[in-house]
Amino acid sequence: MDSATQFALGAVIGAVALGPRIGARKAIIIGGLMGTVPDLDTFIPSDDPVSSFTSHRGASHSLIIQALVTPLFAEPLVRFFKSLRDHRIRTYLAIYLIFATHALIDAMTIYGTRLLYPIIDTPFGVGSVFIIDPLYSFPLVLIVLWGLVSSGYSSQLATWAKRALMVSSAYMLLSIPLQQLAEAKAVRVLEDRGISPERILTVAAPFTTLYWKTIAIDCNRYINLYTSILGGDDAVTAYIHPRRSDLIACLSTNLRYQELSAFNKGIFSLDIEEGEVVMSDLRMGLSPNYVFRFAIAEATDEGIKPLDLPSHKPVIRGVDGDWDWVFAGIMGAPVSRLAEASTSVALNDLGPRTQTFAMTRCGLGPASSPG
Repeated sequence: MDSATQFALGAVIGAVALGPRIGARKAIIIGGLMGTVPDLDTFIPSDDPVSSFTSHRGASHSLIIQALVTPLFAEPLVRFFKSLRDHRIRTYLAIYLIFATHALIDAMTIYGTRLLYPIIDTPFGVGSVFIIDPLYSFPLVLIVLWGLVSSGYSSQLATWAKRALMVSSAYMLLSIPLQQLAEAKAVRVLEDRGISPERILTVAAPFTTLYWKTIAIDCNRYINLYTSILGGDDAVTAYIHPRRSDLIACLSTNLRYQELSAFNKGIFSLDIEEGEVVMSDLRMGLSPNYVFRFAIAEATDEGIKPLDLPSHKPVIRGVDGDWDWVFAGIMGAPVSRLAEASTSVALNDLGPRTQTFAMTRCGLGPASSPG
């Protein structure tokens, strides 16, 4: 989740757990700062953007490592605040809970969080909430503002802080069945048209859990299906994009390709842009402006060659019409997305692929339609 939300969550937990001992304002500030500690791994310098991308939410987000380092952060608080000296266990548990909830709500997004590192190195990513979700954050932010302007710690603040945590947690948990409902609808649309994708993934659309994107990987193409919780099957919109699966054979020994494909679990596309092979993580962002796009190889007259140092391609944000499109989708209206309009397909025309890419010298030749 975004840093502001992580601060707010940590702050409210701090208010509930430590506020009665050190006051609301101090507890909120300490809890909020502790809530951002796991994300300090983003400041670890790296010359390789791919490794920097795949290593984020690693050790600092592990529930195991967090338990081990909790004393390093909790014990100074116990020693500094006299009112906490008789509440060492409570303070330790509060700090660990702040760290752990940071990791757990991050795991609810699709990026991936190594919750059990180093025992299990696989990142967990549910994808049932967008990285920024105002409905989740709003109750927590209200409590933070209330606590910061309070002169002390009142029973009323304590009650509402607990309620805010319960409401936000319930909303987060509700996102899981909503995700399953949206995916079931997308799968039904695909099955009715004879499409059996190799992989399928449903993630929350920006800022909401009422509108969803299902990505269907279908060999040389991928299909974006947008479904609304409030709309029926007739409100589903579909877009077909080329995936350039012919390039995969040329990248089988490319270490960057191996690292990224393992991280994104096969939910990616490839393309050649200005002489470079670009790999896009389809889970994060909207076509064609995916957040994580890396140039990992170059296309030369001799074939595909790995780049000595991959590069992170720039991202274009704020596509015209997206705000109106998301709002219409939330309301269940089948509105076409302007940025993907050229790839839009009527549901009745959405059928099994009929063409494959021509296998030329590592994909350097022209590719056929993703049909």
